[in-house]
Amino acid sequence: MNSVKSLEDFSQDIHQQVIATADIEGEEAFREDKFTELMIEYLTDAGEVDDGIVCSYRAKGLQVNGYSLSEDEEVFDIFISKYTSVTPPETVASADVVAGFKRGLNFVDKALTGLYESLEEASPVFDLAQRIYDVRKSVTKVRLMYLTDGLVKDVKHKDTELNGVIVSYHLWDIERLYKVWTSGKKRETIEIDFEQRFGHAIPCLKMPKGNPDYTTYLAIFPASVLVDLYGEYGTRLLERNVRSFLQARGQVNSGIRRTILEEPYMFLAYNNGIAGTSEMIQILEQSDGGLAIKSLRDFQIVNGAQTTASLYHATKKDKADVSEVFVQVKLTVIDDLGKMDDFVPLISQYSNSQNKVQTADFSANDPFHREIEELSRTIWAPAQQGTQRQTRWYYERARGQYTDDKNREGTPARKKAFELVNPNSQKFTKTDLAKFENTWDQLPYLVSRGAQKNFREFTIRLKDRHGRSPNQTYFQRLAAKALMFRAAEKIVQARKYGGYRANIVTYTLALISHLSAQRLDLDSIWKNQMLSPALRDAIDSISEVVFDHIVNAPGNANVTEWCKKEECWKQLKNKGIVLPSALSAELLTANHKVEDVASGKGEWEETEADGVDTAAVTGVGADVWFQLSSWAKETDNLQPWQRGIAYSVGQLLARGRKPSRKQTQHSVKILEEAKRLGFNTQDANKSY
Repeated sequence: MNSVKSLEDFSQDIHQQVIATADIEGEEAFREDKFTELMIEYLTDAGEVDDGIVCSYRAKGLQVNGYSLSEDEEVFDIFISKYTSVTPPETVASADVVAGFKRGLNFVDKALTGLYESLEEASPVFDLAQRIYDVRKSVTKVRLMYLTDGLVKDVKHKDTELNGVIVSYHLWDIERLYKVWTSGKKRETIEIDFEQRFGHAIPCLKMPKGNPDYTTYLAIFPASVLVDLYGEYGTRLLERNVRSFLQARGQVNSGIRRTILEEPYMFLAYNNGIAGTSEMIQILEQSDGGLAIKSLRDFQIVNGAQTTASLYHATKKDKADVSEVFVQVKLTVIDDLGKMDDFVPLISQYSNSQNKVQTADFSANDPFHREIEELSRTIWAPAQQGTQRQTRWYYERARGQYTDDKNREGTPARKKAFELVNPNSQKFTKTDLAKFENTWDQLPYLVSRGAQKNFREFTIRLKDRHGRSPNQTYFQRLAAKALMFRAAEKIVQARKYGGYRANIVTYTLALISHLSAQRLDLDSIWKNQMLSPALRDAIDSISEVVFDHIVNAPGNANVTEWCKKEECWKQLKNKGIVLPSALSAELLTANHKVEDVASGKGEWEETEADGVDTAAVTGVGADVWFQLSSWAKETDNLQPWQRGIAYSVGQLLARGRKPSRKQTQHSVKILEEAKRLGFNTQDANKSY
């Protein structure tokens, strides 16, 4: 739980985070952008939005600071920011909020009718305006979200309609965010009064025998009730792991949709229903002696996300009539609130056994992240040239850890000492980690999809690595990737390309990773705590090529959307770009003993993974397999047992023998992954 003690402290923490982030990235003049980015991160953690992109634009009567589009392209969030930078927080006039909402609404109105045609094409706001125009027929709701670090008296705004689209208004001032973040849940509680909202309570049955931990009720909900609730709360209605799983993997279930459209009266018979939890329930006794649910506090769906979302989409997209559709609901009320955080994830996990949703699948509580945190608290970074002070790279596994740890130091002098040991410029979060790793692994199109989506993809890939456990070498090289990424941000910013910095940085570094076959000397970067002049120059020159590539999308496509596609990456790799000779001269070469390859010594401690289907590998010469093994060792790629197989296959081929079927199966996967990362099998004489 966050240890922030007061609203003033919380406000100061927000302000310091904005300053620190802006200073790190050399964007002191763009603190409002950094404030918007930080607020989006908080709201994403709270489940209010599903990620977002900063995009600032002001013109006469128009304003936008960021946006987010839901996976189904039905809900568009538009962020309007007012950053005062004042602590303690001061009051923001209601008139300013009303005017801000109006400027945001005007922007959406003009975007829906073709604003992009009058904007500069090489700008992010062009992409935003074009995106709004492109999805105008599928969008059913626009949420205008006013973000400020000031205090605002309640400003009431009723939903309006714009060109057939419902527009809702949401105010997030510093006090509202503070209340959510210090609540212990990190999200606003959903409270539903069925009598008041729908005109009737929901009949139910209560479990026959109680216990001190929970009480379970069985009910049948009209589908219209779930549709209404999902329409207002969206994925906030879904328990966190279910929500993340649905966003990462889920699609609207075609079978559910078909039943809704063709046999709505059979839905209750065919569908398994939903399972939900609540922390408080109000029960009414009916005239016939039965029971009914009047209200629920903190209602969360832990199983049945597909059912709920499919019902909603069928009514909105297919105009389905759900008056004959009913859904069975198993509702578990947690009587001991102290056990809420323990019970709900387990109910979620066991209820979703069909889809194998694991409690830590999309959580910073995964053992991997805990181990990174432990390493970050014990490993000292070498002192930079000209100094004797050693520092640490601080991994903030959960939001607010850094501030909490600093505040625990008590006195100003000790807080200052904490900052010297753990400089803000060396703090990184779980989404930063995913960004560094997926860039290095040459997946810039995933990074371009946004912090949360990229983190989910990283987590899915992490679980495919079969028991990898990070050690000191891994952590040091991770910090080197962080150094490289942040240096690249400053280099690209200095270029003044006019936009798309995040996309340019990830594509530039991914391309350098590919062209070098990941042979950059990460250990040297860690040792020196800086990039070599050759690497800095390479980032500078290659970023120009990358910028030209992404802004010239095929068919004048939306640049932001183009960067999210794998095809964008494939076309960039095929442009025939080469590394500058100065950087090529710095790349790692094979210089180790055979036993190092087979021993499994490296940055990971891991277990063997399953093989893949058979394919011939004898056509690849023995020398190439030796080189592949050496390359994998020097770059810490592949798994240690895979490096050993590569070397063994080389030995067998050199002796005129064939590898076994199992070795052949593994070799296919090894070869494919090496090629993806830039290893060149055609050049047998290349020095790795």
